Order: sequence, then structure tokens, then C-alpha cells
Amino acid sequence: MEEKEIMSFKDENGNKVDFEAVARIFLEEQEYLILSPLDGEQNEDDAYIFRVDELEDEQQELNLVEDDEEFEAVKREYKKLLY
Repeated sequence: MEEKEIMSFKDENGNKVDFEAVARIFLEEQEYLILSPLDGEQNEDDAYIFRVDELEDEQQELNLVEDDEEFEAVKREYKKLLY
């Protein structure tokens, strides 16, 4: 059985929110993470797509994908992985 990768973030109110990393997708040279919330209030099918942006000093920043075309491209690639 594969171990779940859990990531924790703070929401706008400073509360800790845990997500399970569902998939790591690469489109061309860009990395994306599909994360699903673990708070129990969300539907288990809820997931968010984040773009992993490289910052200076080899740090990374996760940014929610809000562009429809970019979102659909990552979603298509994820479906390819499933099937």
C-alpha cells in the first residue's frame, strides 16, 4: 500500500488545513500538484490544482490554477494517467 503524502497549509484565518497530494503532473517543464482537502467537510471528489512556481534560492511556491485553459490541460493529463 502506498503511503499518502499530506501537506499542511494555513488558510486566510490562520487555521491549519491538510491536503492529500493526489497527483504530481508535468506539462512541458511546468510542475503541478493536485491536492484534495482532508477536513471531512468537502466532498471526497473535491480537488484543487496548484502550479509549482520556482522562486529564487531554490524555493517553491504553490499557486492555485485559475486559468480555464491551464486547468483543463492539467485535468486532461491527469485523466491520461488514470487510464
